[in-house]
Amino acid sequence: MTEPLNFKQELTGCFGQPVAENPTQVMMEAAYRHHGLDWRYLTIEVGPDDLSAAVEGARAMGFRGFNCTIPHKVAVIQHLDGLGESASLMGAVNCVVRRGDQLIGENTDGKGFVKSLRELVDPQDKGVVIFGAGGAARAIGVEVALAGASHITIVNRSQSRGEELVALLNAHVPADADFVLWEGPYSIPEGTNIVINATSIGLFPNIDARLDFDVNTLSSDLVVADVIPNPPRTHLVREAESRGCRVIDGLGMLVNQGVIGVEYWTGTNPDPVVMREALEEVLG
Repeated sequence: MTEPLNFKQELTGCFGQPVAENPTQVMMEAAYRHHGLDWRYLTIEVGPDDLSAAVEGARAMGFRGFNCTIPHKVAVIQHLDGLGESASLMGAVNCVVRRGDQLIGENTDGKGFVKSLRELVDPQDKGVVIFGAGGAARAIGVEVALAGASHITIVNRSQSRGEELVALLNAHVPADADFVLWEGPYSIPEGTNIVINATSIGLFPNIDARLDFDVNTLSSDLVVADVIPNPPRTHLVREAESRGCRVIDGLGMLVNQGVIGVEYWTGTNPDPVVMREALEEVLG
């Protein structure tokens, strides 16, 4: 039996739950069971000092791949044999895949988002506003640009981080990108087609936190997405729905990251409905 391994810094799930209720683990193993795959998805604690040994252990034991979470997304690169296109552009890896005798780093964060986005709208030639400039924003910005977005506006409170992300996008992807310093309520500009919250604002337990923007600038022709998976129905999602926008919640991105991981590792195209139902069950 080969077993994809999820390297984690701590023995808790990403939502602060016990390992036995790690939502990603529950989702992935539900997919394996549904498709009759004799696989396991394990959550294993690996400290920064043990990362090299852990990767070599996974290599020696024939693991077909593993996920990396914070703080290993950048540090793992030096222990791999190569990178996929988007992982190389982002300088971060969250999914490692065995291809032949090599371990190749990929990044499914943005790919999962774009997969969800395409269920509602093709990003080709679209104008996009992204709140945030951290890892999620970087992954999503790169992937929506590679998917054909024409213009990306990064809205962030840290000028240095925002300008760094804009510089990366303008240097390496076809979309035109600009930066807006987030100093007060932001108004969604005309010509925008897609609005994305790529910050942690609204993540459990701070569920009452709201994005600082003018909700009256949400028009019904917008697609509004929130990367927050817990709770899935954030203030942004509810406000956007109330104004007639089409919405994408954080579970869609998380499910599609898992779908891509299963495809990479097993060659099976898993049922996303089964995976989402497993997530919804563990999240209550």
